[in-house]
Amino acid sequence: MAASKTALVTGASRGIGLACAQALASAGARVILAARDATKLEAASAAIPESSWIALDMSSQDSIKEAFAKAGKVDILVNNAAVTKDGLALRMKKDDWDAVLATNLTGAFLAVQQVLQGMMKQRWGRIINISSIVGETGNPGQANYVASKAGLIGLTKSLAQEIASRNITVNAIAPGFIDTDMTAGLSDELKQNMLSHIPLKRFGKPEDVAAAVKFLASEEAGYITGAVLNVNGGMYM
Repeated sequence: MAASKTALVTGASRGIGLACAQALASAGARVILAARDATKLEAASAAIPESSWIALDMSSQDSIKEAFAKAGKVDILVNNAAVTKDGLALRMKKDDWDAVLATNLTGAFLAVQQVLQGMMKQRWGRIINISSIVGETGNPGQANYVASKAGLIGLTKSLAQEIASRNITVNAIAPGFIDTDMTAGLSDELKQNMLSHIPLKRFGKPEDVAAAVKFLASEEAGYITGAVLNVNGGMYM
């Protein structure tokens, strides 16, 4: 990857986002880490050479506009930031529905809008949306989260068709069960049940997802667009 490329990763203060930032930096990109927690961001960025950070709230259009104005030219956008507010559909509050869709789907779309003009002008760009296995399979108790992740897949395919003529690729990655802070709170019983459904018999690591991001951001992936790359150990095929 050319050192002149700038990658911006949302939700980059920990977990999958941080691993993606590290992988892209190792490939030679100048990386901008973006998330809500400035303290965590500063610490994460300090450990990645040539990186910088920007505070960003993906649920706020104003915050997104401000952050991308500060970032300047972005060649590679990784839409990774996501929140969950789980609950059964029957009792799910509209606020919980709105909050998850606002960050996970609308925020991702608004971030894409911020980078498109620059990418189209230079006729090169990589947009990588982090979806989820549940966006393909569904999951009870997560109607809002699943809808947002399935929506990201639809957004990916539409954008891929819209901007392919400008040499901009748009792809999605659908991680399966990845060992992160987000999944650490699950009970051992639930984890064992999950493991029994994974042919590779292990949970994924953030680095497994980051490796896929690094590939899709590379020149080698220049003929791949509109794809959903499953990184799930065979849990869903």
